[in-house]
Amino acid sequence: MHYIKTIEGQLDSKGLKFALVAGRFNDFIVERLVGGAIDYLARHGCDKENMTLIKVPGAFEMPVVTKKLAESGKYDGIVVLGAVIRGATPHFDFVCNECAKGVAQISLDNNLPIGFGVLTCDTIEQAIERAGSKAGNKGVEAASAMLETVKVMQIL
Repeated sequence: MHYIKTIEGQLDSKGLKFALVAGRFNDFIVERLVGGAIDYLARHGCDKENMTLIKVPGAFEMPVVTKKLAESGKYDGIVVLGAVIRGATPHFDFVCNECAKGVAQISLDNNLPIGFGVLTCDTIEQAIERAGSKAGNKGVEAASAMLETVKVMQIL
């Protein structure tokens, strides 16, 4: 049996190019996710001039922009970051489902690692917890998952 495993020391991002797609909706949360993702990639060797940050209105607009970036062939990976907080209508479910489905399909269609850091929370408090307090920073986690997947794909 062959087992392929990456380790933290192999997660060097020097020379790689990444795009970050961030929603402006719930910006006070998303900015923390963006900061965490950028910091993570920089700590792992990515020069800031090799990172492109694109802001979109919200989570529903992320797939079309992510698709354009993926199809450009300019990036080794993409991180999508946003925050959707449940309201009193079913709108939350539609936005979250379509964002997740769209981003997953783009990753598969383009054979490109995409870190999914779109929070889908019931309350503002939950979003705050996931943007750098009690539950960590999901922007860091999305960047980490994307980078590790880039490295696994390089090995394969």
